[in-house]
Amino acid sequence: MPKQVLTNLFIAILWSFLQNDWSAITFLSGYIVGIVVIFILRKYLRDQFYLITILNVLKLFFIFLRELLSSSILVIRQVTRPKINITPGIFKLHTELEGDLEITLLALLLSLTPGSVVIEVSNDNKVFYMHAMDIPESKKSVLRSKQKFETAIKKVTRK
Repeated sequence: MPKQVLTNLFIAILWSFLQNDWSAITFLSGYIVGIVVIFILRKYLRDQFYLITILNVLKLFFIFLRELLSSSILVIRQVTRPKINITPGIFKLHTELEGDLEITLLALLLSLTPGSVVIEVSNDNKVFYMHAMDIPESKKSVLRSKQKFETAIKKVTRK
């Protein structure tokens, strides 16, 4: 992917140089020409077309924002009740992800959503031990979030 981005930037600069105009519009048109060239040559490249990876990163970001918003609403609902009726606890969460990057990304995304914290990751990186604010509700929402995050993380990190 970095080679594709650099190639695209090189094509945009070369385009501006050949047009003998160093304006932003000329550079942008050269960048678009570079995207088209790289898209046409994508079957000869080892990596996935880099715009697809960028779109997958954006999708992961928006999934995180949606999950953050929904879990924040859940926590606000719990905290603003006249009588706090929660059952905190620890549970296991199994994952299909592999590699340090994928495991770390999932742990961070799950910890950033309110109401749940990753306490520990097993030695084989297949099980998370998580603390939840309210086991019945939080466990269900964490399981839903995990599925969404795992799918999005796989699209970003794998070919």
